[in-house]
Amino acid sequence: MTGEAARQAFLAWLAGERRASPLTVEAYARDIAACLGFLAAHLGGEPDLAALRGLRAADLRAWLAWEAGKGIGAATRSRHLSALRSFFRYLARRHGVNNPQVSLLAAPRLHKPLPRALTAPQARAVAEEIGEVSDLAATQARDMALFSLLYGSGLRIAEALALDVADAPLPGSEAMLRVVGKGSKERIVPVLPAVRAAVAAWLALHPSPTRDAPLFLGERGARLNAGVAQRTMRVFRQQHGLPEHATPHALRHSFATHLLAGGADLRSIQDLLGHASLSTTQRYTQVDTKQLLEVWHRTHPRG
Repeated sequence: MTGEAARQAFLAWLAGERRASPLTVEAYARDIAACLGFLAAHLGGEPDLAALRGLRAADLRAWLAWEAGKGIGAATRSRHLSALRSFFRYLARRHGVNNPQVSLLAAPRLHKPLPRALTAPQARAVAEEIGEVSDLAATQARDMALFSLLYGSGLRIAEALALDVADAPLPGSEAMLRVVGKGSKERIVPVLPAVRAAVAAWLALHPSPTRDAPLFLGERGARLNAGVAQRTMRVFRQQHGLPEHATPHALRHSFATHLLAGGADLRSIQDLLGHASLSTTQRYTQVDTKQLLEVWHRTHPRG
């Protein structure tokens, strides 16, 4: 059986027995055909089952290197490898073609993009001026309280919107806030006096400030939707010429980056952000170094 015949049989099995969607079958068909095409050129002829059984790790690495040379990104190459592994699992079950090299081949390493923070003046402008987006006093106060909290305490937007009135940090109260983050993990974060004042100003206009009511309300009285906050940020970004990465989550990145630049240690920032792993927090050191280099190139006479 040729490799192409095996591919067609695999696709029929995928669509018939596995009931995969047409788009999934189409993607597998395209990915495996591209691999078989490379192997035909690499091996000097169309591969049959015996050739597929005898593929070496070097042959598979050559295929991934060929894709990388064409400018195909790591995420796409990883998906192609996943399709090939599914194909070979089918070959092993239905045609006795066992090749451990396919499952042992390491997937291309995915590089997470670095967090993109705003400058300190940009982040302060968001926290202090975002109320300008609305003409309604209550909405202005709500948005200033919300975005002040995002930048002042490094909260995720979902964490801030999950708060109830009973959780509100107010002037004269303890300057700490209990936050429930990912995986229901709790952490304690400090709240600046300016943030507590902004929250108090919003609560003075809150239509129903009972203890169990959502702290941040939408126009219809329900808990504010994250999409509304993101849209407000987009409008403010356009009005003030901020970069495209100026989003509510960028304020959390800004919180961490500016703390690091001010001398905070990584372990403290990890606790404040609620990161399970220190390696996640360490990404901010790369951001800080990158920004320092940009300043150096921009300002040094010989940069």
